[in-house]
Amino acid sequence: MALLEITDLRKSFTAPDGGKHEVVRIARFALEAKAQLALSGPSGTGKTTFLHLIAGILAPDAGRLVLDGVEMSALPESARDRLRATSIGYIFQTFNLLQGFTVLENVLLGMSFGPGADRAHAEALLRRVGLGERLNHFPRQLSTGQQQRVAVARALANRPKLVLADEPTGNLDTANARASLALIREACTENGAALLLVSHDPAVLASFESHASLAELNAASRPNGGAL
Repeated sequence: MALLEITDLRKSFTAPDGGKHEVVRIARFALEAKAQLALSGPSGTGKTTFLHLIAGILAPDAGRLVLDGVEMSALPESARDRLRATSIGYIFQTFNLLQGFTVLENVLLGMSFGPGADRAHAEALLRRVGLGERLNHFPRQLSTGQQQRVAVARALANRPKLVLADEPTGNLDTANARASLALIREACTENGAALLLVSHDPAVLASFESHASLAELNAASRPNGGAL
């Protein structure tokens, strides 16, 4: 059985004119345990919405989303939050670090929503991402690349089975982007986590053996095969 299985997933938002704008409509999607898949698509094609649905941040309008045997789409918001805390790591494009807390505290706080804070494990993760000497620094005292490394450590802190990465190289220069992407993929491999990464960067997509287009997944789900 796949780690992630999606069937007939749909999500719409209300447009300014009051009409419905369908952003996600996917008939079938699956991701195997420990697999690494890149999902492509330009801005506005629903990539972030798709990840938010998988993470349980958003509830779908219709469809089934099963993560590790649990139908997340059928859970209330509080239960989705608990499942996300224990089974999913999320690397946001804007990092979403808490500016008033240190590097170590950011990771420990992320762990507190799951099985509980484990200082030794948090410190080991931060050393793994090259921040062993920055544990007591605040995010504002770090470079953009270092801040993303904190986000990677936080995403892996609860030993998730699935890591979601939303345009993780979008705010980085070319050299840092390559290093960050390698770190994310290596860390997922080392921790036995599957990786679903979305990007519009051709260089990032080319580095994955497996990649798909969200626009094509959406189009394939429509009766006439039309795009969004």
